[in-house]
Amino acid sequence: MAKYRILSLDGGGLRGLITARLLARLNAHPEIAGWLDAVDLFAGTSTGGILALGLASGKTPEELCALYQQRGGVIFDDSIWDNLRDLGKTIGADYSAKGLKAELKKVFGTLQLKDLTRKVAIPTFDLDNEEVAAKRTWKPKIFHNFKGADSDGQQLVASIALYTSSAPTYFPSADGYIDGGVYANNPSIVALAQAISRRNQATERAALGDVVLLSVGTGVSLTYIQGQTLDWGYAQWAQPLISVLTDGVAGISDYQAQQLLDDRYHRLQIVFDPSETIALDAVNKLDRMDEIARAHPLDAMPPGASHSISPVEWIRTVWR
Repeated sequence: MAKYRILSLDGGGLRGLITARLLARLNAHPEIAGWLDAVDLFAGTSTGGILALGLASGKTPEELCALYQQRGGVIFDDSIWDNLRDLGKTIGADYSAKGLKAELKKVFGTLQLKDLTRKVAIPTFDLDNEEVAAKRTWKPKIFHNFKGADSDGQQLVASIALYTSSAPTYFPSADGYIDGGVYANNPSIVALAQAISRRNQATERAALGDVVLLSVGTGVSLTYIQGQTLDWGYAQWAQPLISVLTDGVAGISDYQAQQLLDDRYHRLQIVFDPSETIALDAVNKLDRMDEIARAHPLDAMPPGASHSISPVEWIRTVWR
């Protein structure tokens, strides 16, 4: 049976280093070396979108690891002047997009989506579709390079990478777009829908029964909110709500992919130690992220894992 292979990469800011390091280790593993060469569709949201576009443009996982390690501090540069302007982060985004834009331009230059040799699906959210008044609204937008009338092939890769990573409160919106993580922080189902869409030309359309999908997260903290009845308003919900939404949509995508694909779907996600929390802008923890990703078992399942098969074994027996 022919296989259509999808690699789906979560959002998570600088924790994208964890994803990149896991991919680098897997791609160098002697039993499955070079498995990334077989990917048909790269999907990614936010930092996962940058990784997906980077891999689809020919960058290696090691090169992408270096991007986070060497340039993460430039992207998340929290200057005192920016804080003063934003009244201590009360009325403006935490970070200027200047550093992010510059780094994305260095990585992707003038490359367009149509120049990529592999397919991509990158979730963003359009704040204003600028239609006539009766149809004017915000809406999800999936940028892709599949052929057809709705193809985004002429779009600059650097621009799409910026759109998908413009996380609310962290960065300003970009050309009217914000981070696709507001509805698809785990883009597995977005990728699956794009792959099997009847809008695709026959030569580019996958059959559901042919799809195998590896979903990789950026690490997750065990988080909860105590209390049975939370009579909260804007002030109380403002801080935890983004995390609730991103973790929630990631969880439902994981559930849906499992139901649709069964053992042809695998989720690789690191759960941090309960004593450890790593924010998506934790520049001071880049070394720690790399350490965690290097130590995570890939040949065996860690205690409490939901899967009965390791990532290496799944790639060896199901992906290939």
